[in-house]
Amino acid sequence: MKEETKTEETMADFEEHFDDANPWNVVASYMEQGTILPVKVEGIVNSGAIAMVEGLRGFIPASRLSLSYIEDLESYLLKDIEVRVIDVDQSENKLVLSAREILKEKEKKAREEKIAGIKPGSVMTGTVESLQTYGAFIRMEDGLSGLVHVSQISQKRVKSPKDVLNIGDEVNVKVIGIKDGKISLSMKALEELPEEPEEKVEIPASEAIGTRLGDLFKGIKL
Repeated sequence: MKEETKTEETMADFEEHFDDANPWNVVASYMEQGTILPVKVEGIVNSGAIAMVEGLRGFIPASRLSLSYIEDLESYLLKDIEVRVIDVDQSENKLVLSAREILKEKEKKAREEKIAGIKPGSVMTGTVESLQTYGAFIRMEDGLSGLVHVSQISQKRVKSPKDVLNIGDEVNVKVIGIKDGKISLSMKALEELPEEPEEKVEIPASEAIGTRLGDLFKGIKL
């Protein structure tokens, strides 16, 4: 009996090891764990790129190679990139990879680090990159964008940002708030308030004061 039990355990270990050694099971575990895999682009096809993972041919769709449109896919040939497994189907011999999610995470982290270095009250120079009915988006020197709400464009009342701003205008802005990764800016805060004319107050001479007091008591019998 002991001999049979030992044999069964040995077979179970072998089967488990065999399953673990199956590259399709390995890449499936990569997908479950969200493992980041360094790969080299070894081929270019019409709709994407080819990279090998665990000896398997993986396909990276063109839309998953970058955060923006790629003009020339050939420029990615032999390029080292990082990917995640996003689809595995052994029966269809399908292994799909993606770099886009990793790039998004890196971009988000870089933005958070930049925002952490900005303090409310900071004055910066930026360029108007888009105009909306509710305000203007400003691209600042560090590559971050912030919103100047229409109420923060000028001390004067502004109906529409397009009335006073154009895309490409260079403007000075003040950081007035940072919340949930969004930067609020103001141009109005940097405008000098118009000086109000001083009100002249004429102080009457002492004789005039005395005279007026005399007029008040005139005709009063004590």
